[in-house]
Amino acid sequence: MTTFKVLLIDDEPAALEGMQLWIDWERIGFTICGIGSNGVEGLRMIEELQPDLVVTDVNMPLMDGLEMIAVWQAEHGHSVRFVILSGYSEFEYAQRALRYGVNNYLLKPIIPEEAEEELAEIYEELVQEMEKRSFTQIASYEEIVSRIKDILQGLPLDQAAARVLNRVSQLREIWNFCLVQTEGVSFAELRGKAAALLYEEEAMYLIDLEMNRFGIVYGYAPSQGLGLLEQSSCRMIQELVRQYAGTRVFMAVGIESGTLFQIGDSYRTAKEAAVYKFYDSGYDHILRYEQISKRPLNYHYDQLQLLERILGAITLLDQAAFQEAIDTAARSFRELFVAPEVVKKVVIHIMCKIMEYLQETSESKAELLLEKYELPGLSDSVFIMDDLMKLLRTCGMDGIELLMMEQSRQSQGIVNEINDYIREHYHERLTLKKLGEIFYMHPAYLGQLLQKKNGISFNELLHNLRIEEAVHLLSQSQLKNSEIAELVGYSHYGQFFKQFEIRMRMSPNEYKNTMI
Repeated sequence: MTTFKVLLIDDEPAALEGMQLWIDWERIGFTICGIGSNGVEGLRMIEELQPDLVVTDVNMPLMDGLEMIAVWQAEHGHSVRFVILSGYSEFEYAQRALRYGVNNYLLKPIIPEEAEEELAEIYEELVQEMEKRSFTQIASYEEIVSRIKDILQGLPLDQAAARVLNRVSQLREIWNFCLVQTEGVSFAELRGKAAALLYEEEAMYLIDLEMNRFGIVYGYAPSQGLGLLEQSSCRMIQELVRQYAGTRVFMAVGIESGTLFQIGDSYRTAKEAAVYKFYDSGYDHILRYEQISKRPLNYHYDQLQLLERILGAITLLDQAAFQEAIDTAARSFRELFVAPEVVKKVVIHIMCKIMEYLQETSESKAELLLEKYELPGLSDSVFIMDDLMKLLRTCGMDGIELLMMEQSRQSQGIVNEINDYIREHYHERLTLKKLGEIFYMHPAYLGQLLQKKNGISFNELLHNLRIEEAVHLLSQSQLKNSEIAELVGYSHYGQFFKQFEIRMRMSPNEYKNTMI
């Protein structure tokens, strides 16, 4: 229920007390904001308290009620509803009141039931007047917004529209455009915050634009001697930044215009500035066109080398190499000042390739990443570069983790194949790197897998197999020790000798002697 303020004025204390006690003001929609005792005091209190309704006695000292009403209506613009108190013997006062547009009165002595009935009717009239004013204000606001949109779209204005905008434009010396770009999921909430904050603010208009964007046209007057951010409109925009804290939102301001008819230039430059927000350090402040006007973007970037490095690291399950590739790419984007849309295309392309590689290895794993990262909507998302690269980094690391899990699941069969291969080729120049190339696995991961399965390292297994064969050859043939060393895979006899002694606790010759 809407509540209106009422001011009571009477020179009789008993009458004032009676009106306060006998009438249930709250029930009929009023709250008493003050009481006065004469017309002079009443004028001051009306100015100070700005009541919606004044109930005043007629016959008072210093200045009577009708004189007070006449002075107020002649000198002040605030709309106030008046009700006069009069007795039957003061009917001539009521006739004078009609000339001032006062057509509501209460008879003395006041009968509470009759007074409340009359006041309830006045309450309904005040509600209707308020709704009418609100509707007029809304209609005027929407008309101004519509005309501003015409300018932004480059549409011609008729004479009536030009007069409307000219009248508004003269309210402020400078006008500008603040562009707000959000994500679809948060657009309604952020726009609602802006609308609530700007409600009934003078010289500020919320303009709905294309998907996930809206703008704030605002004016200010530097000639008033206040700094830019001290102006009411700019404080409102700063408050909006504060309320948007923790949200991915771009806010950018264009060049100043001396008139609303040039606001299209402010809008165009605000859109340019919003693009550069991509390279900003965060979301929590406004980027101004003046900050970026002399920094051209680069629309060319060769992504093949980056793609090869990233996919190579993922293929080998090399997390460190992948991290390094992402860091290098981020530095390159920033140094070359690559256009955000180009960076997004590169990142999306790389993420798609990661998904494709996963799909070849495990379709179910690829679906998990597709659901998590929602690539189709990524190009329209609001990201600064640091967060976009973080998203790519997380996607790649998730992909590597999923691939390692998949390989771990399949490793029981694979490790047996690898061990069989080692037993067949131990006499060759065999290394973990070579095995990784043969079985498409990262050497470090392969080494860990063999250690876990066999209980010993790859090198230990290799030496064991070679010395085991050397023992057999020493027992069954007349070959020289150096020939045996070469046959089992050692290119240097010293290495063979060392490994033989470690395992057999004697030299090859000593072992031969035990066979005699």
